[in-house]
Amino acid sequence: MNNRYSRQQLFSPIGQAGQQAMKQKHVLIVGVGALGSASAEALVRAGVGKLTLIDRDYVEWSNLQRQQLYTEQDAQEKLPKVIAAKNRLQQINTEVAIHVAIMEACTESLLPLLDDIDVIVDATDNFDVRFLMNDLAQQHRIPWVYGSCVSSYGATYTIVPGKTPCLRCLLKVMPQTGMTCDTVGIISPPVQIVAAYQVAEVLKLLVGDDKALRKSYLTFDVWQNQHYEINVDKIRQDDCPTCGHHPTYPSLAYENQTKLEVLCGRDAVQIRPPNPTHYNLEQLADQLRPYGDIHMNPYLLSCQTEEYRIVIFQDGRVVIHGIQEIQKAKTIYYRLLG
Repeated sequence: MNNRYSRQQLFSPIGQAGQQAMKQKHVLIVGVGALGSASAEALVRAGVGKLTLIDRDYVEWSNLQRQQLYTEQDAQEKLPKVIAAKNRLQQINTEVAIHVAIMEACTESLLPLLDDIDVIVDATDNFDVRFLMNDLAQQHRIPWVYGSCVSSYGATYTIVPGKTPCLRCLLKVMPQTGMTCDTVGIISPPVQIVAAYQVAEVLKLLVGDDKALRKSYLTFDVWQNQHYEINVDKIRQDDCPTCGHHPTYPSLAYENQTKLEVLCGRDAVQIRPPNPTHYNLEQLADQLRPYGDIHMNPYLLSCQTEEYRIVIFQDGRVVIHGIQEIQKAKTIYYRLLG
């Protein structure tokens, strides 16, 4: 046990002092799917003092191709991801305190966790949660590392309150594809690359080497051998409602959050995004066609699967028929529409 971190301590930017500093730090990982499980394992092996994991989902067979902490037995038992992750992580390093919560990431659930958090790792699958994290991180002055991957693409960026543009500023230059892992698939290499970049940034933050933090927004396509870094230093806006001079943290307000409601007597759940979202219905039809029969007119698109019918209106409103469970509806919504 005494030489567990010897090779890491030989790395001069960390050293013994950095290792001791890391042992005192607490990292929150929001989402324990592909990115979250990879980052959690790397941080536990590195010797972070405390790790908190939150996720609402359980292990499925389709996860095993890229979510490295999980086994066939986890999928057979449908174990909650945070429980399966904790079981495996404790076998890797008993020195790390691991706390888990099976829950939806929302303002009410995240707020109580932030008191002693040093860094937040984004391992979510949708921008609703990311904007919540963005506002909470700015409000509580906690650095966080954005990460996303789909198909053969990946992207990551490090956000430090008071020093870098926030996610709301960044959205002006980020490519918005509308793709999700459920509609276009994903291979494992971009997961590992994004997680590696995220963990590297977290380690820099934990040991206090802020000068080494990457300043650019990084995106790549491993299949097409493309790699881009975008300088975003100048996109920070003084009037940004999240990181500007007079922040209002709009994503924390109820009226600006995605609304879900069970439609009485219709065996359906309606989902309304906080802002109108104008879909390209023809492009969306191509994405959803593998899931079922598509019917479309100038005003809406309907996708009939084996289990339910999804109706998507041009203004972004979605009705999922054949379901009354809010959480299941939300899972379907994010998996298909991002």
